[in-house]
Amino acid sequence: MFNKLLFKPIDNSALIVFRILFGLLIAIESFGAILTGWVYNALIAPKYTFPFIDFEWLQPLPDNWMYVYYSVMGICGLMVMIGYKYRISIVTFLVLWSGTYLMQKTSYNNHYYLLILLSLFMTIVPANTNASIDSKINKLIKSNVMPNWCTLIFIAQMFIVYTYASIAKWYPDWLDTTVIEILLKSKADYAIIGNLLQEKWIHYIIAYFGIIFDLLIVPLLLWKRSRKLAFIVAIFFHLFNSLVFQIGIFPYMSIALCVFFFDPKLIRRVFLKTLKPIEQKDKLLIKKPNLIKWILASYFIIQLVLPLRHWMIKDDVLWTEEGHRLSWRMMLRARQGIISFKVIDKSTNKTIPIRLEDYLSPKQQRNFATKPDMIWQFSQLIKRRFKIVNRDVKVFVDCKVKVNAQPFKPFINPEVDLASVKWNAFKHSSWILPSKQD
Repeated sequence: MFNKLLFKPIDNSALIVFRILFGLLIAIESFGAILTGWVYNALIAPKYTFPFIDFEWLQPLPDNWMYVYYSVMGICGLMVMIGYKYRISIVTFLVLWSGTYLMQKTSYNNHYYLLILLSLFMTIVPANTNASIDSKINKLIKSNVMPNWCTLIFIAQMFIVYTYASIAKWYPDWLDTTVIEILLKSKADYAIIGNLLQEKWIHYIIAYFGIIFDLLIVPLLLWKRSRKLAFIVAIFFHLFNSLVFQIGIFPYMSIALCVFFFDPKLIRRVFLKTLKPIEQKDKLLIKKPNLIKWILASYFIIQLVLPLRHWMIKDDVLWTEEGHRLSWRMMLRARQGIISFKVIDKSTNKTIPIRLEDYLSPKQQRNFATKPDMIWQFSQLIKRRFKIVNRDVKVFVDCKVKVNAQPFKPFINPEVDLASVKWNAFKHSSWILPSKQD
């Protein structure tokens, strides 16, 4: 029965349409990052980019080569869209996008992580077997069918994303709209809707609609009777997010993913009128089905467990940030930090003055002051810089953080030398002070 669910042949129209939309969107994301100045501000201008820990070897290319890097990603997106050299194009994009994700954390976004996962899916599905240049050049790959798992993986992934995003919102500061009020305060100058977004009743609608939408949208799209209405609601929800929060291509990527829920006949009628419908004689040769099952099972077990890891770490993830990333905890809190560093020369016991602006951009200074892993990384950076000139130093941090509307509280133990502390990603860092202070 499980084999039949995964491997039965189905019409591949939804995947073909998604490939076209996906390629277009990643091309827009890549070229847009250049045109809006994101590449310059995040990867070229900073002296240090805060790569993921253990990926310090992965650094931006020197001078202006990151423009070339992103241009290659954009070209790969266009090639994916038209289905030319598809496998090479999507694998290249996946590698380059994963690289730019891992080499900087200042602009971390759950959506960037989601794009890695979707790109990974696109490397293994037969998305170029129709309506593509590849299928015109090589008639042997042309097909109207695919195994059912090619659709199920996208649906399952979005169910996980939305469900965890909903569950994460079930905490007091979201339920009483404190978070929404903070997020929308900066939108007051928006034309037409700015004043409306400051209304308390609007905050309640947004807060609880977000919880309900994330929890129910996938089941409602799966149910034929509610599918069209759910799709309309999804369009409204994602366009609202795009307009108000300006989060790039991802609202449109979420809308594009909805094609996997609709009947192939409708997909063909709207997008692919020239494609013939699936025929009973079309067959699929499934190679190594057991291997496919084990790979998919392992992947989704990881996806189910990874967002829960913060429950195994001491204290509240909203305070410590440990276990926050890769967990679909999206737009849940507002954090502010005040930070200063005390660097002491071990040989003379004298304090060495440190100016953050000599190392970090204003955005980096605002961001890293609330992230313990970035604070630790910066302490290690200071240690390495002085090591170059044969000076061994201690690094102490005085840091206070506020979460949402709470007052500032001490965040880092100022008596711990962070230059001598080792990082452990799988356990609580004891130098992060408890969230509840006497």
